This record gives sequence, structure tokens and C-alpha cells, in this order.
Amino acid sequence: MDTRQLAAFCAVVERRSFSQAAERLGVTQPAVSLQVRALEKRLGTQLLDRSGRRVEPTEAGWRLYRGAQRMLALEDQLVAEVAASAEGDLAGDLVLGASTGPAAVVVPVVLGEFQRQNPGVRVFLTVSDTHAVVERVAARELELGIVGASRRHRGVRFEPFFSDEVILVCPPGHAFAGRSVTLSELREAPLILMQEGAGVRQIVEDALRRRGLRLRDLDVRLELGLQESVRRAVEEGYGVTFISRTAVESELATGRLAESRVEGLEATREISLASATGRARTRVADAFVGFARERMAP
Repeated sequence: MDTRQLAAFCAVVERRSFSQAAERLGVTQPAVSLQVRALEKRLGTQLLDRSGRRVEPTEAGWRLYRGAQRMLALEDQLVAEVAASAEGDLAGDLVLGASTGPAAVVVPVVLGEFQRQNPGVRVFLTVSDTHAVVERVAARELELGIVGASRRHRGVRFEPFFSDEVILVCPPGHAFAGRSVTLSELREAPLILMQEGAGVRQIVEDALRRRGLRLRDLDVRLELGLQESVRRAVEEGYGVTFISRTAVESELATGRLAESRVEGLEATREISLASATGRARTRVADAFVGFARERMAP
């Protein structure tokens, strides 16, 4: 069976659109339509219902889609195994995505070090929220995703990558600087938060809930969309915030920010590596994962 026809068909099923499937595959819409029609003619059955606003697979189409996914995954695995056996320096593209937390500090540094050691590799990093990264990994637009939460997805597998501590930071002259504070003290301090949906915010909410508190019980003064904005607002003295330790390591080292601890409140987040189910890593991606694990090992 022609895997190009299967790939075109799967792209239409996943995007529910011939035009979007064509855009993803980098071909014209008529070319995608031709591949699908040829597949339907060969199998002697209709695979897609084109009567509605969106293209939907028929019952036969769903059966073919599940089998085609396995065939395409096997093809990827065979290609990867052949590429992995090649000798010589690493060369090729590394296309990956990261959510805003990991992408802010950790991932760019590791990618830069990896590329410096492997000059034949070109790196393409997309930064977005966790949901968007996971969806693009499932659609095989990204080979790897580095996200701060393992959101369940039938087309994506998640594996632990590294851990990151969420800490409370304040200006160096603040009353909290360098000491432990109680939850009662925290409730009285002006607090700056990342916007709703941010991974760090969710972890803090979960940690507070375990202690019988909610964010609305605290004195939240600012909600900002960027981690850099939150960090800068704290430096300027507008409040305290919970933030990833890796995002403020340099500020803590130079004294621009100070660390504090909240008694009985422990917040650690697991950064996960996302990849499409059944997809074997290329030689470049496999080398990067090994390099990153060694670089970020405690």
C-alpha cells in the first residue's frame, strides 16, 4: 500500500480539512484529494464523509486510520534505524517545541550547548503553551515536546525529563528575604502571579489546596502573562512571587532577588518529554535527549 496515500489520508482525518492537510504536508490541496480518491478507489469504499462543514471519517475510514497509523509508525522506525546506523558526525534538523516555562531558561541553554558540539545540526525551537505543543507533537509537526505538565493524549507518550523546584522569591530587602515564612504571613504579602493556565501557577494552586487554601485567599495584586514580566515586577519591589528556580538562578546568584520558603508548602514540577506514539526518534533527536539528560542530571 502506498504510504504517501496513507499519510495524506491520515492528515485529512487529523485536521478534518483537505486544505489544512495539504498545508501540513507541504503539497497542494488537489494533490491531497487525488491521493485520497486513489485510496478509496483501490479499497472500493468511501473513507471520508465530505457532506458537512468538516470532513469526517466513515466507519471504514476509522478502521483504515488506526491501521495506517501503525504502518506509518513502522516506516518511521525503519527510516530511523537506517539513519542511526550511519557513521560520521551528527547532521540534520532537530525540530522541537517547548512550553513557556522550560523554554525561558533551561531549554535554550541546553540546545545551544548541543548545537555547539554538533555544528552539523540545525535546531528549530517553537515556544507555545503546553496544549499547543502536545497537539503539534501528536500531528508529527514536532519531533519532540518539552512541557511542564503531562496532559493525556492518545497520540502522545510522555516520559520524565527533569524536575524543577518552584520557590518563593522577593526583593533582597524584603522582610521575607532569606527566611521561612508562615502561611499567615504569606496571606498578608502582595503577591504577583503568572496568568491562569501557566504551569507554575497550577502547581502553586495544588500545593495551597493541600493546605486548605486557595489563591483567592491571598493578596494577589498583579497577574502577568510572561515569566520575565513577573520576575521584573518582583525586582522592582511590587510584590513577591512563586517561580521556577531555574528561571531565577542568575538573579539569586547576583543578589537581585532573594529566596524565601513557606513553611509546609513544597512545590516541585516534573518537566516531561513528549513524543508521538509509535514514532521512533531520529539519530539527532536521540542524541539530544541523551545529551540533555546528562547535562541536567542532579
